[in-house]
Amino acid sequence: MEAEQSAEKNVYRVQGFTCAGCAGKFERNVKELDGVTDAKVNFGAAKLTVMGTASIKEIEKAGAFEHLKILPEKGAVETPAEPFIKKHGALLASIGFIAFGYYSLFAYGEESLPSILAFLVAIIIGGYSLFLTGFKNLMRLEFDMRTLMTIAVIGAAIIGEWSEGAVVVILFAISEALESYSMDRARRSIRSLMEIAPKTALIRRNGLESLISVDDIEVGDLMIVKPGQKIAMDGRVIKGFSSVNQAPITGESMPAEKSPGADVFAGTLNEEGFLEVEVTKLAEDTAISKIIHLVEEAQAERAPSQAFVDKFAKYYTPAIMAVALLVAVLPPLFLGGAWETWIYQGLAVLVVGCPCALVISTPVSIVTAIGNAARNGVLIKGGIYLEELGSIKAVAFDKTGTLTKGTPAVTDFEVLAGGRSEDEFFTKIAALENKSQHPLASAVLKKARDYNLPFESPVVEDFTSVTGKGLKGKVDGEWIYVGNASLFEESGKLDSKWTERMHSLQREGKTVMLAGTDKGPLALLAAADEVRESSIRVIDQLKELGISKTVMLTGDHAATAEAVGRQLGVSDIKADLLPEDKLTAVKDVQQSYGKTAMVGDGVNDAPALAAASVGIAMGGAGTDTALETADVALMGDDLKKLPFAIDLSRRTLVIIKQNIAFALGLKLIALLLVIPGWLTLWIAIFADMGATLLVTANGLRLLRVKEKRDR
Repeated sequence: MEAEQSAEKNVYRVQGFTCAGCAGKFERNVKELDGVTDAKVNFGAAKLTVMGTASIKEIEKAGAFEHLKILPEKGAVETPAEPFIKKHGALLASIGFIAFGYYSLFAYGEESLPSILAFLVAIIIGGYSLFLTGFKNLMRLEFDMRTLMTIAVIGAAIIGEWSEGAVVVILFAISEALESYSMDRARRSIRSLMEIAPKTALIRRNGLESLISVDDIEVGDLMIVKPGQKIAMDGRVIKGFSSVNQAPITGESMPAEKSPGADVFAGTLNEEGFLEVEVTKLAEDTAISKIIHLVEEAQAERAPSQAFVDKFAKYYTPAIMAVALLVAVLPPLFLGGAWETWIYQGLAVLVVGCPCALVISTPVSIVTAIGNAARNGVLIKGGIYLEELGSIKAVAFDKTGTLTKGTPAVTDFEVLAGGRSEDEFFTKIAALENKSQHPLASAVLKKARDYNLPFESPVVEDFTSVTGKGLKGKVDGEWIYVGNASLFEESGKLDSKWTERMHSLQREGKTVMLAGTDKGPLALLAAADEVRESSIRVIDQLKELGISKTVMLTGDHAATAEAVGRQLGVSDIKADLLPEDKLTAVKDVQQSYGKTAMVGDGVNDAPALAAASVGIAMGGAGTDTALETADVALMGDDLKKLPFAIDLSRRTLVIIKQNIAFALGLKLIALLLVIPGWLTLWIAIFADMGATLLVTANGLRLLRVKEKRDR
């Protein structure tokens, strides 16, 4: 029975988090519940994972100190936002009492009963939840920021600093509200993804069409998508033609053409045509669902800098309490200072030493950056990979399907004899290739379609595939031959002008075919795996970013690799590689240049992806292998996202370092004011709140980082 309980896993969404420290305390409280074997809070995504059998009511009780609301992950609905006055009513009332207190102070004097009562009421109303948690923590000897604030405010009241105690409470409440708002804004970048897919779809079953909830749609159902509608489920087009805006999933700026056989994804927009789509995945398995899940998991992964901050904060808080105690006690005991003055200074040290800004400095940056990357078609699977990506010195690329399109295309067609029209003769070649299953046949047919040649019109008879040589057949009564040199060598009509031109094209890494009649060759075709339009620009952008080494890895022979490499401008080329050779090559680059990223298709490049500092998959939307094997996935098969991801990661590293420096620097400056005795509770709370607001605002700047598009 115990084993069954420990195996039960439940995931909930949490509403009401105000700070990272409070999330940590909530996690500890849930772990202590009966029936719970483990619990993990994902502060970035506002989620809780519980291993065990605790009820929602019990979990909410564990979060009662912060009035948390718990909702099941599946089917969780965002509750309507509370009106500002209701949500912040206590805060507004406290501000009103503080205003009245200062009026009374100036009207009746500093020690007047009306002013003291007004400040006391402001402290009680504005700090009720703060004190409740602070006292409980004090009883358990848990010293978080609420404990420190509680001690400071009570101390201020004891020594008669009523006005400053009240202002400290209000400023702390404002600081927490702003921190909560900042984190909610960062989380909205992912919540907005959840909202892009419709909750219902028009489904045709047994000839009848009806609107059905996506949770009730089954694999194999026929989904009807009208022009201008969003697609609710992943599926395959059965009927219709349209262009679909896939930007929410892949980050592509241009709509993708869809015809029968093409895959479509939930959350994308059908722009112009009528589509009938066969559903291929359940709601929880769609590309958008996987992206959201992986991004939220990524936001929970602690980056190295965050782990450092957490460890530092563990020792920082007790150290601040010790310093505050020494400040309060040593000057009166040994230097003749006034107890009231130095106790006040000690209380101010407690306030300025609150670790709030330090604790929030890293997660707000990580959450914001990962969310922004996902919205722009880059899936980064954890803070650790975000930081690693920002530190890379070299990038290794698989060639086929990464730097190139992965499919052959006709690059050259030359009629060198016979006086034939190029279009007329190419039409006959395409008519013959239309009967073939050879990989190069598709390249010839694509070229014919691009030029609107009527290759389906000619009558093809006696079609024959000559093993190892090529094709032959009668096209409109004329024998046409297409193949390699050996197909024509037997006729003895293959002179040097043909072989010289063939060798010239082969040195460019192209596959060369001859075409002719029974009288000999008339034309020459060359095909090659085309370089992606974006690849050359991407290599240039990486150089602009300071990437010192770009290496192309391929299993192709050296001539082809050299030709493609020269066109791309990569700094090194390694050819004739097996998958295990690619692994060795990546390790060699790492040894020479340091942290290295490997970009591949996520299947045959898996060993090299795993060995690299960061494995980056050209993962077309919904490609499970790419999502699972790589640390980073470029969702639209779009290499242009790579410079954006590296730039975003580098900016994140800079901002994290800035945030840690801001958080500690402001506090250090405030603490130095203790030496001349100038530190006040006002300055202390402004230093703490200022640092918190500064690091959150600085972290949110990462939402503005966008991909640089060519003009």
